Amino acid sequence: MKLYSDVGGQRFGQVIGDLLLVGWIWLCVELGRLVFRITNALGTPGRKTAEAGDGLASDLRKLSEPIGKVPAVGDELRTPVDGAAAAAARMAQAGRDQANAVEQLAYVLAGVTIGLPVLFALLIWLPRRIRFSRRATAAQKFIDSDADLDLFALRAMANQPMHRLAKISDDPVGAWRDGDTEVISRLADLELRSTGLRAPS
Repeated sequence: MKLYSDVGGQRFGQVIGDLLLVGWIWLCVELGRLVFRITNALGTPGRKTAEAGDGLASDLRKLSEPIGKVPAVGDELRTPVDGAAAAAARMAQAGRDQANAVEQLAYVLAGVTIGLPVLFALLIWLPRRIRFSRRATAAQKFIDSDADLDLFALRAMANQPMHRLAKISDDPVGAWRDGDTEVISRLADLELRSTGLRAPS
């Protein structure tokens, strides 16, 4: 499989295009990571609330045990303390839920920030690279004899713009019919260069 052109200018453009794609992907990844950090930071209050709620619930549970041992009124005194501990635990859970929701949102936004621009770039870049590779690989199989150059000369007359053909010969079809090797070689080279190949010397 042929990935890069043999023609200098075309190969340079392909390499630059590939490097730009890699740079674009890197930029999107960095931007996505930044979006994740900024969005996830919004969950800090929830995490702090969860931490404070857990600490308060733990302290209240520790306090509840000795209160419950007070003779006669221990159970009555312990009930509101246990209720407060339960309320603190619910507060901590609410903080965790909020932090988790923000974290999930951060992942989604980061994924969209990375995924959509990269997908758009690949949809532009990938078909061109695949098309070039398929054409160049297929054409490369046909340039091992003079007869094959004759085929590419014929393709040049069918595919290339008229002003390019005119630079090679005033009557390229006539020259091709007469077997003019110089014109045929130049026509074949013109067609091969458009597919990223060079005619054999």
